[in-house]
Amino acid sequence: MRAEGLGKAYGAITVLSDVSLDIRAGEVHAIIGENGAGKSTLMKLLSGHVKPTTGQLHMDGEAVAFSDAVEAEAAGIVLVHQEILLAADLTVAQNLFLGREIARGFMVDDAKMNRRSAEVLARVGSVARPRDRLGDLPLAQRQLVQIARALLEDRKVVILDEPTAVLANDEVAALLDIVRDLRDQGVGVLYISHRLDEVQALADRVTVLRDGQMIGTWPAAGLSQREMAELMVGRELSMLYPPKRPPASAAPILEVTDLAVDHGDAKASFALHPGEVLGFGGMIGAGRTELFEGLMGLRPSHAGKVVVHGQEISHRSVGRLMEAGLVYLTEDRKGKGLLLDEKLAPNLTLQALDKTSPGIVLERRAEFASLRSAVAEYDIRVRSLALEAGKLSGGNQQKLLLAKVMMTDPSVVIIDEPTRGIDIGNKRQIYDFIDAMARAGKACIVISSEMQELVGLADRVLVMRGGRIVAELAGDAITEQNVVYAATSSRHGTEGEN
Repeated sequence: MRAEGLGKAYGAITVLSDVSLDIRAGEVHAIIGENGAGKSTLMKLLSGHVKPTTGQLHMDGEAVAFSDAVEAEAAGIVLVHQEILLAADLTVAQNLFLGREIARGFMVDDAKMNRRSAEVLARVGSVARPRDRLGDLPLAQRQLVQIARALLEDRKVVILDEPTAVLANDEVAALLDIVRDLRDQGVGVLYISHRLDEVQALADRVTVLRDGQMIGTWPAAGLSQREMAELMVGRELSMLYPPKRPPASAAPILEVTDLAVDHGDAKASFALHPGEVLGFGGMIGAGRTELFEGLMGLRPSHAGKVVVHGQEISHRSVGRLMEAGLVYLTEDRKGKGLLLDEKLAPNLTLQALDKTSPGIVLERRAEFASLRSAVAEYDIRVRSLALEAGKLSGGNQQKLLLAKVMMTDPSVVIIDEPTRGIDIGNKRQIYDFIDAMARAGKACIVISSEMQELVGLADRVLVMRGGRIVAELAGDAITEQNVVYAATSSRHGTEGEN
């Protein structure tokens, strides 16, 4: 497949211009760039989801113009979207075969679809079962189902847009093996990822996009991860993480004792100090997100005691905890954090209407004043303040979500996966925001699956396994090796006991 001079404009706004590249059989071609660089637009142009404004596509030497994604799939091209575009109320097998059901006479052959589904699910390393309701699965399993759907039939070109953003380490390893198998079978793979270690491990060639323009294509073997990052941002990178802060010495601002979530018997206890960044590490399924959803009243919890500013909070709810100064920034910004079809202003002010509209009537002028202030303070890059939240890039959505929770002026900020699916430039900004919070005396909890993020950001790291805190690391003991060891070792206890 070859693209020549490909571009896309929406009215007077050009989002991609003059991109020329080829996709070769039996090759992994990585596309990298910051959020908003044009990667997803390019993928949609190549896969028939969007029609180009300028330029031409060729398949096997012949000019082609796809009317839609169905026509592109018929030609052997499939795009696995970054977002989960599946039906939550259908079973896994029904999703895999939606629109291409296997018939037996006048009936759908569920038994055959279930058998085929089990085979392809095993191929991608999913533990989902064909009859599982998709909406009941964790986010990572839903993503694996989406990838499995793309691999049900033979393809010439497979386009993967951030396929590992929500996957655990073992799931990532299985997916990378699948990509290598596709390459070995003669498939052309376009691979979009912010994880440059994956790009370096997989890619034969790398194309860099910046600000909607193609910077160039290079053999992957000739580029280090640092060089890739510098090409993406257009400047030499300084240190990614801000300098560590002095150890927190004030009395705890938050104390949690023997908190148990849902109906389990695993209990967790910890304390958090003003001016501290406390990291929570562990493998997928360790119970980190569940613990803090339970703490915030977003899921049932029992047996625990929560003290904020010296006062115990009983009958916990999101509202009571926000009044006490706690906010929680969810890991699922698209599903739980933002209203993607709503404008930016209501998304920003929804949790703080008492500040912008203290009466019974919405104060639109005050909403827009708050939005203008947040856009400047958090560097939310928008073409128009009248945009819907779903039209922002991932990094700008995350900054909008951060601005939203900060509207309540909290003293404790809990951030779950702060930079998932975000490019390097926006990562540094998020890290600087977290550092600024801590230096201003706020207390911050960071839940992250990226070990290096915990090492670079946190003053202390608590490692969880099976719903329990099994280790505490501080100072020089905060290393990737120690986090992984504590998360996977069968022995409980803190680093100080090892």
